Amino acid sequence: MSITKIHARQIFDSRGNPTVEVDLWTQKGRFRAAVPSGASTGIHEAVELRDGDKANYVGKGVLNAVKNVNETIAPALIDSGLLVTSQKDVDDFLIKLDGTPNKGKLGANAILGVSMAVAEAGAGEKDIPLYQHLAALAGVKPPYVLPTPCFNVINGGSHAGNKLPFQEFMICPTGAATFTEAMKIGTETYHALKAVIKKKYGIDATNVGDEGGFAPNVSGAEESLELLVEAIKKAGYEGKVKIALDVASSEFYEKADDGKNYDLNFKYADKEGSHKITGKELADLYRGYVEKYPIISIEDPFDQDDWDEWTGLVADTPIQVVGDDLTVTNPLRIKTAIDKKACNGLLLKVNQIGTVSESIQAAQLCQSDGWGVMVSHRSGETENTFIADLVVALGVGQIKTGAPARSERVAKYNQLLRIEEEIGADAVYAGEKGFSAGKTAPALHQK
Repeated sequence: MSITKIHARQIFDSRGNPTVEVDLWTQKGRFRAAVPSGASTGIHEAVELRDGDKANYVGKGVLNAVKNVNETIAPALIDSGLLVTSQKDVDDFLIKLDGTPNKGKLGANAILGVSMAVAEAGAGEKDIPLYQHLAALAGVKPPYVLPTPCFNVINGGSHAGNKLPFQEFMICPTGAATFTEAMKIGTETYHALKAVIKKKYGIDATNVGDEGGFAPNVSGAEESLELLVEAIKKAGYEGKVKIALDVASSEFYEKADDGKNYDLNFKYADKEGSHKITGKELADLYRGYVEKYPIISIEDPFDQDDWDEWTGLVADTPIQVVGDDLTVTNPLRIKTAIDKKACNGLLLKVNQIGTVSESIQAAQLCQSDGWGVMVSHRSGETENTFIADLVVALGVGQIKTGAPARSERVAKYNQLLRIEEEIGADAVYAGEKGFSAGKTAPALHQK
């Protein structure tokens, strides 16, 4: 069925910043999508079009992107007569209409809002749930896989006001039997962590950050890891919960003549040289953590263009090494990473690339090389639950969408609970099988 009307508007994300929402109509009714926004963004991402008018919304308005949907995309797409069930054709049409390599003309936020709304409408046209429609687009057949949730429970980096350089410390209930049990383990460990932090740092330290995690005034990564281990033990889930990190190291990378490019003290006003280290020293730090703690995955361990350090870590570390700023869900960057053997995991963010079809292509490209794939939210989120359906559709077995707190995060987890309930006894929980480990592909995807 073809599109009869498209209307975009400016709404607000979970950080109080403007973002794009798109309504799309067919004869089946109205379908809606809202676009997320990141805080720590890679320089190679598709362009999120902001108005730049400092007098309004601190320069972060998206009225130009909204205008591009309403005045350029809407009439052109309606006139094209393309069917909402033809996702790839629609997305190719949008990419061609923009005509730039990074969606800089119309804005990836404008294009993605339409692309997601078309996917919603495609599912509606077929009278099936969104995850089933997306799975059909990706060529994925049942049994459907429910992902292991990676809960961001301690925040640092650009997401928190403490001095912690690493951005996210996550707990992953790999030992659960179902997604429902994973939520039980995750929430109980989250509450145990809150009690541990309150006792050690006071009640103020239990305030939450952008993604629902705590931001205690810890001295560094090791202290944060010790807190997680203590909370896991206190909750009674030793052996059932692994730890994942998102270092977001591009945030503290600055090219230096002496090779000490990584400043672990970057959030201090009086930066001290003693906290600046080389990429090799940073890699040794990670190896030490992996030996000491139950770490299953490290994301963005090095800068987005520090390829040699990535390759070295992947070659001799038996965990998943995830590219986010490095790969930005872009098939061209992913191909380079495959050629250089720079990582064995992809962080999949639909707004980094800007269409549903390209997101599916990125996931499939990574899986063809034995990578793990973790579907991800952004720090600026809405109540939209598209990624919950997407992760089940792709069958990749990993999702991160914040702590089990704040409604824009929990909305995704709640949607996954509904999907698991709907699938019933045929639902498969990924557990540890969705993660790659060094040169070993995820067990989920091994033929």
